[in-house]
Amino acid sequence: MAHFAKIESGVVTEVIVAEQAHVDTLSGTWVQTSYNGSIRKNFAGKGYTYDTDKDAFIAPKPYASWTLNNTTCKWESPVAFPTDGKSYEWDENTTSWKEIS
Repeated sequence: MAHFAKIESGVVTEVIVAEQAHVDTLSGTWVQTSYNGSIRKNFAGKGYTYDTDKDAFIAPKPYASWTLNNTTCKWESPVAFPTDGKSYEWDENTTSWKEIS
């Protein structure tokens, strides 16, 4: 069994677990995905886009200030996440990480 994403107009609309033989009987465009990112960079989720040129699934952009890393196809903040072991959340208004108390 494997995971497959249904792609409609470049967007993932459904993810299923099935045998390739079953997927071959379905209508529409189905692309295999993998939990560990061993194929197509990231595991597909509903609402993700499928970039055929990169052969990658890309999550929706979380914040306007973030940019796509073209190697990993993951969104990155303009400021690195702090590594001091504390909890943080992104503040788009200040484009910085704010400590969660």
